[in-house]
Amino acid sequence: MASHPITKVTAEEYLALDRAAEFPSELLDGEMVAMPGGSKRPSSLKVNLAGEVRAALRGTSCRAYNSDLRVRVSPRTYTYPDLSIACEGPMPGDDREDILLNPTVIFEVLSPTTEYDDRGIKFRHYREIESLTDYILVDQDQIRIEQFTRGDANTWTFRDYQRPEDVLRIASIGISLPLASIYEGVEFAPE
Repeated sequence: MASHPITKVTAEEYLALDRAAEFPSELLDGEMVAMPGGSKRPSSLKVNLAGEVRAALRGTSCRAYNSDLRVRVSPRTYTYPDLSIACEGPMPGDDREDILLNPTVIFEVLSPTTEYDDRGIKFRHYREIESLTDYILVDQDQIRIEQFTRGDANTWTFRDYQRPEDVLRIASIGISLPLASIYEGVEFAPE
């Protein structure tokens, strides 16, 4: 596993520790896990993605939230997605309003330290969120976006976008995002 568990804690203990900490941690299956630091490429991708999503959502009832807002997935799992969208009005998890309960779309920008969890344990837990319609993975090492969309009978459809001219369509919220704009100015490491 890419992340390093600190210790098993209850949700209440986690929230108290995380709110007092200088750097955020996630709670995965009751294990408190420190979040890795960032770097230039994923940071650029997150800014581009947030800008494109914000522009596409203008005039709708949906709102985008960056990784400062944690999502309560279950009583034993809280995460900080790179970007989340809520469309039914944000449902804060408590009076501090630092927990989102009803994301419609979750984006994670993949990195070597997070990819294993993003594809595995997090996606397994995210599928339990009733409001979630789309889970989207953004590759930082190449132009590639993977979209998982919930269908009838809780089935998930996979779409793979790999060309700059591709357009990521999120039908559940009626927006389209050009990959060329999401990856604009992002420099890839030489192969």
